[in-house]
Amino acid sequence: MPQTYTFASWNVNGLRAVLKKDPSFIQIAQELDVDILALQETKLQEGQVDIDLPGYHQTWSYAERKGYSGTAVFSRQEPLRVLRADALLPYAGEGEAAVLVAQAATEGRVCALEFDKFWFVDVYTPNAQNELARIDVRMA
Repeated sequence: MPQTYTFASWNVNGLRAVLKKDPSFIQIAQELDVDILALQETKLQEGQVDIDLPGYHQTWSYAERKGYSGTAVFSRQEPLRVLRADALLPYAGEGEAAVLVAQAATEGRVCALEFDKFWFVDVYTPNAQNELARIDVRMA
């Protein structure tokens, strides 16, 4: 019988605020008891939080801009390999699409984790914004 995995995804809209709430992020993560927990819109820079979640490996993708976007994955297994949005740059082609992918690559929107039998990809897609101002970035 194939092994099964449990997953949860959560747009936290700022992880620092969620860490202060009751129940806390740690309590919620422990209650979910999933194999992989994916977060979007963490709005963190490296070193701004220290999360002790026993039994989980942490993979973060930070935006260059402070307080903006960002993703994180907490996994029970250590990934064999991790790719972030900048790994997509060689596949972006040329011209406008390449420029848009390069822009998105600075926003910490992708954590792709390779495991023994599967890939897990956490993507925080940009909002298209008013009058679809960022629809091209979203599509790229």
